Amino acid sequence: MVNNHKKYQWLIKRCKALPPTPTAVAHPCDVSSLQGAVDAAKAGLIAPILVGPVARIKEIASKAGINISGYPIINAEFSQESADKAVAEIRAGRAEALMKGSLHTDELMNAVLRRDTGLRTARRISHCFIMDVPGHADPLIITDAAVNIAPTLGEKVDIVQNAIDLAHDLGLTDVRVAILSAIETVNPDVPSTIEAAALCKMADRKQITGALLDGPLALDNAISPEAAKIKNIESPVAGHANVLVVPDLEAGNMLAKSLTFLARADAAGIVLGARVPIILTSRADSLIARLASCAVAALVANARRTSGNKALR
Repeated sequence: MVNNHKKYQWLIKRCKALPPTPTAVAHPCDVSSLQGAVDAAKAGLIAPILVGPVARIKEIASKAGINISGYPIINAEFSQESADKAVAEIRAGRAEALMKGSLHTDELMNAVLRRDTGLRTARRISHCFIMDVPGHADPLIITDAAVNIAPTLGEKVDIVQNAIDLAHDLGLTDVRVAILSAIETVNPDVPSTIEAAALCKMADRKQITGALLDGPLALDNAISPEAAKIKNIESPVAGHANVLVVPDLEAGNMLAKSLTFLARADAAGIVLGARVPIILTSRADSLIARLASCAVAALVANARRTSGNKALR
């Protein structure tokens, strides 16, 4: 099945009316990360501030034929310093998004999570994949498959709210959240079903806002109307979910990679809950997935800009 990327093209098109988002790019010291930042800049999505060893970045650009003459470069001799200085650009108000270069994710997040000099807010930081799945009508937001390993119920509240806010920032007006488990009934022997039920009741009590929630739901009856009908599940979410909340990182990682490698889906990635959106890209990402990740960050940054960041205070 061929992916024509209509969902990603829609996201990128939504950014055309926005100015490029000033973005600190931490340690773009390989061709993939440097080219990704420049491609996003050419598409009008970001205005990159390159942070890393100047001589090395220029050498990579020269050998790969990448023109970086129009972009500022802040010197940092090693990867952790690059992360620290990129975060400092955001704290100084010169950047509104953070983009991972060729450094390890742990190094970048270490700088983000520092209490005194990082980018923490009152929210739990979490990751969302925005999946463009061929043959599926809507983009699918999957959370959390990259940051929180085994989140508690309290942490899942923030994970769910981050995903809902993201869906609204992307322009989705009808946000339907499925809290996933292996089964669709509450079973005391399956802890994720109890947490799913609790999250849904919290939404009823307005502790989680901005979306319809249902759970526990198995994956089939979360996204397939036919499966939901067979199981006699009557719910506005069942069969029509556009946000999938997984029980833990292992389940989320396997779900996202299954869609990528078996269904030819692309996965744009974003980290939420910090002062600014954080773009996490992989060397395996396609060009369109990289651009979509930057488009998502641009839309989130614009929403923060226009709302005064009130959701994260």
